[in-house]
Amino acid sequence: MSRADTAARTTHAREIDADRGILSSADWRRRRVRVTTRATHAILLVSLIVVGLGPILWLAKSAVTPTQDTLRQPLALWPNGIDWANLGEAWNRVEIDKYFFNTVIIALGVWLVQVLVATTAGYALSVLRPRYGKVVVAAVLATLFVPSIVLLVPLYLTIVDPPFLGQSLINTFWAVWLPAGANAFNVLLVMRFFDSLPREVFEAARMDGAGPYRLFWSVVLPMSRPIIGVVSVFAVIAAWKDFLWPMLVLKDPALQPLSVRLPQLQQYIELDVFLAALAISTVIPVVLFLLFQRVFLNSAGMGGAVKG
Repeated sequence: MSRADTAARTTHAREIDADRGILSSADWRRRRVRVTTRATHAILLVSLIVVGLGPILWLAKSAVTPTQDTLRQPLALWPNGIDWANLGEAWNRVEIDKYFFNTVIIALGVWLVQVLVATTAGYALSVLRPRYGKVVVAAVLATLFVPSIVLLVPLYLTIVDPPFLGQSLINTFWAVWLPAGANAFNVLLVMRFFDSLPREVFEAARMDGAGPYRLFWSVVLPMSRPIIGVVSVFAVIAAWKDFLWPMLVLKDPALQPLSVRLPQLQQYIELDVFLAALAISTVIPVVLFLLFQRVFLNSAGMGGAVKG
C-alpha cells in the first residue's frame, strides 16, 4: 500500500470521526449553523452561571443591605447604600466563630470516621477477600435501599442507650461522628476502586514479606489518594450541611454547628444581620474548599506504590 493511499484512508477516517457528533464538519462550515450553535452554547453557559451563582450572589448582596431595602427592593443593588456593619454585628451577636469551631470539629470527626471505615472495609472486602465477602457486600448494598428516615428512631435509641457503654452519647460529638461511619456508599465506592488496583503490586509486596497491615498502610493507602480525596469531599460537605441529626443529638446550644444554630436564632435577630450570618457561614467552606481542592482532588496515581 502506497503512502498516498495510507494518507487518504487516514483523512477519510478522521472525517468519519468528525461526522460522529451532532454536527458534521460540513455543518460547521455553514456560517448560520456555526453562529447559531455558538450562540446556543453562550446562552446555556450564562443560564448555568445565573442558576448556580445567582442565589449566592444575591445572598452576598443582601448581607450588606439594610433590611428595608431587602424587603422593598430585593433585586436592586443597594438603593440606599451599603451597610458593612451587618457583617461585624452578625459575627459578634450570632457568635459565628464559636459555632464555626463546632462545625469544624464535627466535620473533621465525620471525615476521619468515614475515611477509616471506608478504607478498612473496602480493603478487607476487595484485597483480603474473606470467605463470606460476597454475603457482606450484598448486605452492605442492601442498606442503600433503606430510607434514612426509617433508621432515625432506632439510631436515636441506640445513641441514647448505646450497648456496652452504659452512658448516653447525647450532647457529645460522638453522637454525630459514630453514625457517620455507617456509610455504605463510601464502602462500596472504595471497594470498587481497590478492585481496579493491580494485583501484581500486592503479590510483590507479599513476596517481600509485607503482612496485611503493612500492605494496607504502605501500599494500598498511597495508591488510594484519589478515592480518599473523593470520600473526603463527600464527608465534609455532608457534615457541614447536615441539620436534622445534629439537631436531635446536640441539644446543648454550646455544641451545635452553624447549620443548626442559625435557623434557631432567626427569630431573635434582624433580617439583614441574619443574612449576613448566612453569607459568612457560606463563604467559609467555599474558601476552605478553594484552598485545599488540590489536596482533595489531585491524584498521586501510582506514585506511592513503592516498596518501603
